[in-house]
Amino acid sequence: MPTAGHSGEVPAPSKRADAVRNQQKLLAAAAEVFVTSGVDAPIREIATRAGVGMGTIYRHFPTRADLVVAVFRHQVEACAEAGPSLLASAGSPLAALRQWIDLFVDFLVTKHGLANTVQPDSSGFTALHTYFLDRLLPVAEQLLDAAVDAGEIRPGTQPYELMRGIGNLCIGSDGDPRYDPRRLVALLLQGLQQPQTSRPE
Repeated sequence: MPTAGHSGEVPAPSKRADAVRNQQKLLAAAAEVFVTSGVDAPIREIATRAGVGMGTIYRHFPTRADLVVAVFRHQVEACAEAGPSLLASAGSPLAALRQWIDLFVDFLVTKHGLANTVQPDSSGFTALHTYFLDRLLPVAEQLLDAAVDAGEIRPGTQPYELMRGIGNLCIGSDGDPRYDPRRLVALLLQGLQQPQTSRPE
């Protein structure tokens, strides 16, 4: 139970909850801007999307690297939490896998941009990469296993293979209208599907 301070007032938990919600809203807005405009998007664009002043962003995240890392962690958690939710709500495990991969592709924009703001050979970057794998590999495995068990995709694909393959398809797509990584990712997923066999009459 919260205790009264020197003034006799009890700190309001709702203020802390509001601060957390506002920060999550800011990170969600930054993630959307990163997907459409890249991680070098103007801070003003993020502030406008979030409905806050630029000072608010700099107060929470003094440097662009701080913001990108926070968005990275925010998106990792969103992807990790989405897997089980999609399995429960989608029409089939394959549909859940497709929707999860869409989220993962959006997230990769931030992941690839992370190397431009955090030194790839730094301990911080290594820790983030480990965190990324620890959180998302089990989710990818759960989705793949469910689709295999439902007879919708071929067995044998490892979650690391799938995530790395999708990641490689998404590298270098920025600013090139001739290259659509989502189309190739869709073809990759199509290749995983079990061939449809005709049922006997």
